Amino acid sequence: MIINFIALATKFFGIKLIDSVDFFEFIIRFGFNLLVILIIIRYLYYTYSQRKDYLFTYILISTVIFLLCFLLENVKLQLGFALGLFAIFGIIRYRTNPIPIKEMTYLFMVIGISVINALANKKVSYAELIFTNFAIIIVTFLLERVFLLRHESSKTILYEKIDLIRPDKRAELLKDLEERTGITIRRIEVGRINFLRDTARIRIFYYESENRIPEEEYIYNRDDDDDD
Repeated sequence: MIINFIALATKFFGIKLIDSVDFFEFIIRFGFNLLVILIIIRYLYYTYSQRKDYLFTYILISTVIFLLCFLLENVKLQLGFALGLFAIFGIIRYRTNPIPIKEMTYLFMVIGISVINALANKKVSYAELIFTNFAIIIVTFLLERVFLLRHESSKTILYEKIDLIRPDKRAELLKDLEERTGITIRRIEVGRINFLRDTARIRIFYYESENRIPEEEYIYNRDDDDDD
């Protein structure tokens, strides 16, 4: 009778209420994964980008991916499941602006780290797992802080002073754009020109580290010119 009561107390509908060994491993792995993600996203990525929206997104995506992979680890989908996650999130495009290449790289990194930490089995030692995570941290640190590989961002704007797009007036065009946008521009490209409306599509390139601008970007909707 006592044995039956203990069995009922430890299981509910055939599922254990708690497995102390597995639960302890889960807590350790979750904490380690969260620590690694915070170091990369909060102290390496966010320090330079100042993008709170991506900070929020990366941490939540990492948490969900880790929990999803860890809890489904015993399902025989491990390799295919992991590759499927990369495929799904690799083709994601939010319904507003496309994700910049640097942010997409960090997204790929966040997913990869979470999958590795969740699906690493007994064939992978903790030393190898720790080395893998800190190798990613070190490489990211070197690229962001030591080698100073600054990310060149761009914006597309609709410009109305069409007389300044001539090559001989490029210096005046650059000065006018910097005064009106408040951005230190590295280079510009003149795209589509509409002589009926006296407007031109101009793409400006700049370094984010030199320009702490609001997160809202100039949004150029191609649909607006479908009737041009």
